[in-house]
Amino acid sequence: MENPGNNPETSNANCHRIVLTGGPGGGKTTAADLMRREVGERIVIVPEAATMLFSGGFPRFEEIHARRSAQTAIYHVQRNLEDVHSAMYHDRILLCDRGTLDSVVYWPTHEDGGFFQNLDTSVEEELARYDAVIFFETAAVGNLSIEGGNPTRTESITEAVALDRRLQEIWGRHHNYNFIPHEKSFLKKLQNAVATLSRFL
Repeated sequence: MENPGNNPETSNANCHRIVLTGGPGGGKTTAADLMRREVGERIVIVPEAATMLFSGGFPRFEEIHARRSAQTAIYHVQRNLEDVHSAMYHDRILLCDRGTLDSVVYWPTHEDGGFFQNLDTSVEEELARYDAVIFFETAAVGNLSIEGGNPTRTESITEAVALDRRLQEIWGRHHNYNFIPHEKSFLKKLQNAVATLSRFL
């Protein structure tokens, strides 16, 4: 996928809220932790709402109403986590481990109404919450394991690739979209990610 967001003119040092997203097993959480250790208090990590909820015991079922309820909860928790961190750390850069639009790809799309109608929002409104997007392509495109020690991750390699592509379609609409491709060397991928993040500092 062409990456219109890797444009020096759209990447600037005035970013306050950056979303780190991508398919399962992309390395975004590792990259965020690495940057936090390198930079220190200039940035704050906003944790991933889905992992927080599911690891805390939120029920997870495939039934359509259960999926809708879970993604509704994730969406609202994500928004409020970001807003709390923004209020508490208004002078720092927020690195959001996933963003509100990630719930779109997990929404039961065949249900009447859809994600945006049910949550009374739009693609444009959600994209406007973020100053920049850094997209980590899943390692599943290289047929590599995406388990990564996260017990809440249930996707197969095929499912991870499909989710990655759908997420690219959504987040790629952001005016400051930055794509970190899969690399055979995870170290090289991390270096690319850190270099991209550094532009916003």
